[in-house]
Amino acid sequence: MHFFESLLTLGFIAVALLYVSSRVGAPYPSVLAISGVAVAFLPWAPEFGFDPQLALALFVAPALLDAAYDFHPKTLQRHWKDMLALAVFAVVLTTVAVGAVAHWYGGVPVAAAIALGALVAPPDAAAAAAMLGRLPVPRRAVAILQGESLLNDATALLIFTAAVSTQMDGAFSISLIMAAPAAILLGVVIAAIYTFLTRDLRDSLGGVLASFTVTFGLWVLAERLHVSAVLAVVAFAMTVASVLYRKQTPRIRIHAYAVWTTAVFFLNVVAFLLMGFLARNIFAQLSPGEVWPSVRLAVIVLVVVVLVRIAWVLAYTWFRRYGRPAAGERLAQTKLAVVVGWCGMRGLVTMAAALSVPLEFPHREQIQLAALAVVLGTLVLQGLTLSPLVKLIRVAKDKSFEAEFSDARASVLEAAITRLEHTDNEDAAKMAQKYRTELAAAIGRDEQDATRRELKLAAIGAMRQKLHDLREKAAIEDDIYHALEEELDWDELAASPRGRLAINEG
Repeated sequence: MHFFESLLTLGFIAVALLYVSSRVGAPYPSVLAISGVAVAFLPWAPEFGFDPQLALALFVAPALLDAAYDFHPKTLQRHWKDMLALAVFAVVLTTVAVGAVAHWYGGVPVAAAIALGALVAPPDAAAAAAMLGRLPVPRRAVAILQGESLLNDATALLIFTAAVSTQMDGAFSISLIMAAPAAILLGVVIAAIYTFLTRDLRDSLGGVLASFTVTFGLWVLAERLHVSAVLAVVAFAMTVASVLYRKQTPRIRIHAYAVWTTAVFFLNVVAFLLMGFLARNIFAQLSPGEVWPSVRLAVIVLVVVVLVRIAWVLAYTWFRRYGRPAAGERLAQTKLAVVVGWCGMRGLVTMAAALSVPLEFPHREQIQLAALAVVLGTLVLQGLTLSPLVKLIRVAKDKSFEAEFSDARASVLEAAITRLEHTDNEDAAKMAQKYRTELAAAIGRDEQDATRRELKLAAIGAMRQKLHDLREKAAIEDDIYHALEEELDWDELAASPRGRLAINEG
């Protein structure tokens, strides 16, 4: 009961902070993390244990699957150089830079210093998504950051595992070299087995439950086999998505998206709040004489982490594209590089990896404090200033979505018209004419489209009111009411402009 009461307290705190975040326009990961630290030092604050391995499986696995499922391999192919530069080279550079500082300034042994560098190197996928969701950032930047977040954790955790193994055992395990390809193979194989065994559950609530169960199970299996759990989940998600896009019904796909979005958001909220609560536990491990030297090292590590990413992104942009585009385009690319470089918030992977450091590991307390400083520092420093930065450098609003959306919609409508024109009956002709009207609106020739939308929404509003009146007068049963309400919901969603379909986080 005590655990349930603590969890309930956490839930109330999270809801209140999400409201605050929404009202002040601040990204919720930053608000939750800061508030978690403040609440953690209060006398009545609940105590929360934090199993690092459980945290990675519970919080990271579903977030990775949710992101990877929507990330098409063609996008990875289109931006692979940029993603490789961030997910591999940026992680390695950060690891080396932080390792050098920790070794020469903090006196940390080389392998332990490399472990510290690796665990603070990867930016957090959930934090980046939350920050970018409210900003008019170019779609290309979002795609690159999403692709980076699918791969950088794997790079960092592989280096971290190798460094810890070297420090504890005195030798590097050659089996770690095979951890990445073996993980990808494992993900693909499990995806094939999953899609075959769950074909009868695919369009049921059991299928949604199975997707969660297999995700967590795959993570645990990869950990037991000592391969990259991150890459296994990413490979699994991309493979399943490529198979199910034709076989899943629209009803279950919409339901599954809603369930996964809500579940991942809930886990992210809990994770960011819990990270703030960890501050008290970490400080409690330090002796009075260790506090200030450890704090100084942590601040230096934070500065190095931020500067290395910015310097690398700007240098990479200059070497790869500078000199080829026109001057105006060069300026736009530099602005894009600044945004990508500044979007380096760390999160749960960094914190969980730091807490998984063995008890007998040298400088364990200093490493954990440095990790906490990097997580909280980047969430506050970069998270709260990202929006002002975008406004300050005047990043051009990306208008490509609407144009690309209209072109794609026109293409699918033309396919429908072509199909119906081959059917020789009156109903097909009427339906084809309906699609021609929609096509005219899609390509911008129909200026009355907005008017028709508003009229349809007004009509649906009138039907909703009548349906409500019928229920209040007991003229219909509840099952009839809910069936018609669902029908009106679908009609309203279909008639609403895309801007009205977004669900806010707070």
